[in-house]
This record gives sequence, C-alpha cells and structure tokens, in this order.
Amino acid sequence: MLTSLKNHPFGVKAFFEQSLVITYAIPQEEIKHLIPECLELDTHENRWGFVALALVNARSLRPMGFPRFLGSDFFLAGYRIFVKYKTNQGKKLRGLYILKSETDNNVMAFMGNIFTHYNYTVTDIDFTQRNNRIKVQSNASSIDLEVVINETEPSLPVGSPFSSWLEARRFAGPLPFTFTYNQETKEVLIIEGVRKQWLPQPVDLVSCNIGFLKRDEFKNAVLANAFLFQNIPYRWKKGRIEKWLAS
Repeated sequence: MLTSLKNHPFGVKAFFEQSLVITYAIPQEEIKHLIPECLELDTHENRWGFVALALVNARSLRPMGFPRFLGSDFFLAGYRIFVKYKTNQGKKLRGLYILKSETDNNVMAFMGNIFTHYNYTVTDIDFTQRNNRIKVQSNASSIDLEVVINETEPSLPVGSPFSSWLEARRFAGPLPFTFTYNQETKEVLIIEGVRKQWLPQPVDLVSCNIGFLKRDEFKNAVLANAFLFQNIPYRWKKGRIEKWLAS
C-alpha cells in the first residue's frame, strides 16, 4: 500500500514563477552508472551526458481538482540526468532521472516522500531577484550562484559543447517525462509533465558553486548552458507503470 502511494497516484498542478536551470556536460562513460538499467543517457555528439540543477520557485502545488488556496508554496533544488526510455511499444521518450531533491518546505518534503520516490530532504534556499540579477544561496546544500539576465543573447559558457543556444535548448528542460525504476519488480514509473508558455531565456553565469557537483564522478564536468524560465503553468499526469522488457 505504501509503495503504491509513492507512484504518483493522482495528477498534480502548480505554477512556476521562476525556474533557473544550470546544465553541465560530462563524458558519458563517467556518469552512465548513475542511471538504472532500463534507461540510457540522452547524449550530445555521442560523447556528452548531462546533469542539471533546477532551482524552482513553485506556487500553489496541489492535487488536480483542488482549489489554488490549498496549494503549497516552496523552493525546490532538483538534480537530474537527461535520459531516454524505450517503451514496450517501441516509442522513445526523452526525460529526466532524479538524483536528488531538496526543498525549503517541511510539508512539501513530508508529502513528497509519501507520494513520490524522489527522497526529498529539507534545506535552506535563499532565492532573490533584483532587477536583472538573480542570486541563489544555500548553506546546507553548498549552493552559491549568481546570474544576469541580459537584454541581448549572451555568449555560450566557455567550453560548452554546444555551437548555439538553439542547440543548447535541447538540454535545458523541463522535459516531458520523469522516470523512476523499481529494480526488484523491473517496473518503470513514467510521469508525464504538461507545460504552457515555455520560453527559455539564456542567462549569463556570474558565479557558480554547487556542492553536489563536487562528487568524483562530476570532476570533468563542463558548464554547458544556463536558462531561466518564468511564469509557467505546469501539471503532472498520474503516474503510469509498465514492466521493463530487457532487449
């Protein structure tokens, strides 16, 4: 019973005031062990895999059908890998595999750990925006970064594997699907997200220190892109499960 509750048993709705996504490119052979056997890395030039930190200012998150005032407001720090999954019908889905989830809201962490497999922990997140600058800091999570929103399109980060921002947008998110895998039962949980008004805006990183990316498997990480998304109505459909058939 408790296990089935974690499988996103109902649809969820929210509004993203801001979502700042910082994506790093990492040689694929160095991170492929982080994803389960049912998934494959979503790569660029058959060389790079991608890990991203999404910092989300979410408002009124609630089950579908519930009034807005019953929703929860919180900040989320989510660490994800870009992946692909081939369904039993042969369709390839692009999406994300969650490595770690953090929030500044105790209720969100408690409820999230009942209804998802994302293993939320509580942290401190200070997200401030003044004019064209955004600063995000967390002592507990060792996050300290600052970005600038320019009127003109900035240059790509030095060393980025992408040749243009258009190419870089493919690895910005939010992607349509998120996947969870049960190793014992060989079952894949597929959660589909539905977004509106998705207008990714490239931003300049002034400084960026992310404690999670100090791990050994990320030692060769290269900053690939940084995007800001604002004012996005978002919802997740009820999760669906299928048995993974190894090919």
